Amino acid sequence: MANLSQIELQNLRHLIGAHDTTYQKLNSYASNCVDPQIKQLFTKSAQDALTTKQKLLTFLNN
Repeated sequence: MANLSQIELQNLRHLIGAHDTTYQKLNSYASNCVDPQIKQLFTKSAQDALTTKQKLLTFLNN
């Protein structure tokens, strides 16, 4: 993989932070949910955000 420019690195860090925030918020929403279908939706969406964050982190490790 080619080296990342400063702008690309900043953008990547921003995206990683945004997905982490999304993961945290959706987990919080899920824990406060009473309706099982909505709780499942929040939990799945939180997991998707975490998966995307982890994929983005691989760009920093290469």
